[in-house]
Amino acid sequence: MARRKKRSFGGLRKLPSGRWQAKYTAPDGLIYKAPRTFAAEDDAIAWLNAERRLIDLDAWTPPTERDRADEQAALKLTLGEYADRWITHRHLKESTRHLYRRMFEQHIEPELGALPLDEVTSERILVWFADLRDKPGPNKASTGKTRNARVYALLRTIFATAVDDGLISSNPCRIPRAGRTERAHEIRLLSISELDSLAFAMPERLRLLVKLAAWCGLRRGELLELRRGDVAEDGSVVRIRRAVVFVDRKPVVGPPKSDAGVRDVTVPPHIRTAVVDHLSEHVGRGKNALLFTSKDGDRLGEWTLRYHFEQATTRIDRSDLRLHDLRHQGAVLAAQAGATTKELMARLGHSTPNMAMRYQHAAAGRDAQIAERLSQLADGHGWP
Repeated sequence: MARRKKRSFGGLRKLPSGRWQAKYTAPDGLIYKAPRTFAAEDDAIAWLNAERRLIDLDAWTPPTERDRADEQAALKLTLGEYADRWITHRHLKESTRHLYRRMFEQHIEPELGALPLDEVTSERILVWFADLRDKPGPNKASTGKTRNARVYALLRTIFATAVDDGLISSNPCRIPRAGRTERAHEIRLLSISELDSLAFAMPERLRLLVKLAAWCGLRRGELLELRRGDVAEDGSVVRIRRAVVFVDRKPVVGPPKSDAGVRDVTVPPHIRTAVVDHLSEHVGRGKNALLFTSKDGDRLGEWTLRYHFEQATTRIDRSDLRLHDLRHQGAVLAAQAGATTKELMARLGHSTPNMAMRYQHAAAGRDAQIAERLSQLADGHGWP
């Protein structure tokens, strides 16, 4: 049975489904119901308060008239105008906002931005996406598949919000799997000796960066924002509390990628001496001194780091390697060491198990080694 709640203005009713219905008596003497039910009571109250405010401001008109006015406005509102509002007002990190705006301006606006929202049809999306796939990637080695998936996913999300706002009846982005990214870059793990050689090929002040990336699975932005106060004096723990991103090559410091990114990572014992030595030789005395800096002692920029890393990978004949691949290496190493999905999530700062499970799958290639060890046990070697 539905439960009603009395109010000074309007009324609320909780339906058997658990959702809330709202209605009120308007100045014209008629009763008007909200056009939809609400999942939360607070949302229903917010709708009533908005209607009450229109009445108080003498700006109220029947909802049907407002709907017609909204429809007319939607006919004139272009995708570019709506996307600009969406990007401006959506709750995003500043770096993400900058990325979305750049993606829209470069890859969506030239073809679709001037069209009214309701004129962007599924057929137009198909033509636009086919043209996008024909564009080369951001560099010679790139196919652009990841870029295409991210741009499409952005457009689809913008249209989904337009549907929720009642501006269009359905989402025209209906290309199956177009918004999914598939790993185009096959990662070939470094051997332990290759990893040591890679670290040694870096400038001395950046050798520890390679080791922490590979053995602790840290992200680039986390590494570049590490400070003396984030590292235990004995080198046993690295505390991740912040990360840096670069917007138009200017550093923007904020929280890690997700809430799960705030974490303490235990450093493997065999590189703790390297951590302590680095603190002593390359880091300022204050607790806010950056762990990794430029040659002049300033903040290390992403392009400077990329240059040194590419030079190092060339020296060890592994130019296929990217810096982020070291995080992948660290994850696989942890999985090979026996980390569970939950332990991998905690160590890597993942909020969902999907990514952590990928690394466990990668570590499953050790099955032949496991089988060999089982035979050793059967032969009486190593049995407790």
